[in-house]
This record gives sequence, C-alpha cells and structure tokens, in this order.
Amino acid sequence: MDLELTGKTAVVTGASRGIGLAVAQALTDEGVRVVGGARTISPELEKATVAAVSADLSTEEGVTALIDAALQELGGIDILVNNVGGGDAGQLALGGFLDISDAQWQQILDLNLFSVVRASRAALPSLLERRGAIVNISSINGRWPSTGPTGYSESKAALNALGKRLSEEFGPQGVRVNTVSPGVVGSPLWRGPDGFGAKIAAASGISQEDLLAGLPKQFGMASDRITEPEEIAALVAFLVSAKATNIMGADYIVDGGTLKTI
Repeated sequence: MDLELTGKTAVVTGASRGIGLAVAQALTDEGVRVVGGARTISPELEKATVAAVSADLSTEEGVTALIDAALQELGGIDILVNNVGGGDAGQLALGGFLDISDAQWQQILDLNLFSVVRASRAALPSLLERRGAIVNISSINGRWPSTGPTGYSESKAALNALGKRLSEEFGPQGVRVNTVSPGVVGSPLWRGPDGFGAKIAAASGISQEDLLAGLPKQFGMASDRITEPEEIAALVAFLVSAKATNIMGADYIVDGGTLKTI
C-alpha cells in the first residue's frame, strides 16, 4: 500500500530507541524527511533521520530547540509524533501514593504531558498551514490507573484527554490528531538492562527473562507475546498518511488483548 507520504516532513520525539526509533525509521522508509529529537543521540537515530537533535524534552527549552531546528531543517512540519515519555527507571520510586514526592510527580508530568503540550503548541502553526497530523503515543496505563509508577498512569490519562481536546479544536482547521496506546512493548524500557522491566524484575526477585516471558499470562493477554516497536510504528505511519484522512480524535489500543473493557 502506498501511503502517499513521500516528500512529507516529520518530527518524532524520544526517537533514539524503542517506539520512537521504529517510527522514525518507518516514516523514513515511506519517503518522509524526519527530524528526531532525544536527550541522547544514537547512531541508529542519526541513520534513520535527516537530522537528530539532542534536547531534554522534559523542559521548555529542549522542546523549543527541537522544533526550531526542525523548522529550519525541513522548512515546515507536516507530521508531529509525540512519542517521548516514560521516565528514568533509576530515578522513579515504585512505592505507593504516600511514598511519592512532588518532585517525581513533576518529573513524570513534565516528560509525559508537558512535552506534548509544548511540542504541539510550537509545531501547530506549521501543521495548520500544511493541514498536517499529530499522533500522541500514550499507554494503556491511561485506562488502567492501578499499574506502573505513581503518576505515570495519571499523566497518560491527561495525555489522552489532551489529544481529544486538540482534535476537537484543530480537526475542523485541517489538523488530524490521534492517539496510540500500547501495552507492553519490547523496547529498551522493558528489555534493556537498566530499564523499567529490569527494575521490576529485581524488585520481584526474578530474572528479567522470566518477567517478560510471564507478562502475557500475568496480564491475561489474548496474545501469547508482547508487542514489538515496529508494529506500533506501522500503525503510526498509517494514521498520518493520506489513507487515514477521516480518522480524528481516536485512541488506538495495541496491547495483545490486555484490557478487557469495551
């Protein structure tokens, strides 16, 4: 299927690895000129994009630097993929609500919510001019608030609401806004030696391999495996393409059947 993306331009945040890198590569493969932003620039990101910008996207200055650099490099933005999120596993406490400090709440909200607010606000003038598209990468945690570090699910629920608000306001002006909410994805967040998966495994007293192998059963998934980053990237590429021009304000769950609600 020709997605008719050749010659388009895109910004992908959190693009150095995992879902972000897979999205950058998928869009590049479709002929899109991609600028990727991340705190750490990986060789894979440099290869997958026309420009890679090192920036702390949890800060206003970092987001501004990325969008300004993208506008200069690309001449305009057709696609914005707000993928950055999660948090530094080594800095996130896994305690209950009463154990979590204001600093952790702020850190999570800055990365998972305000990075999207700031990037969308900065890119929207160009997106409006080009009648472009935004995809926000959320999480099933936005609908499943009892899991994950305190503050993470709450930030993703707010992100889901933001996506709907942006769609309602800017859809009539030609900018399509949609959300993708993955479940567990085989990214460095779960598979990496220093990621969230490794931290959960250590806290549970089991190996990381056993943790990942047991997740489908533990979460009651209909699938017998977790999702791969490339599967999320394929959906994102479709949503920003000319084949999906009447999909607006949707939230696509990709979780192998984890969530059971209708």
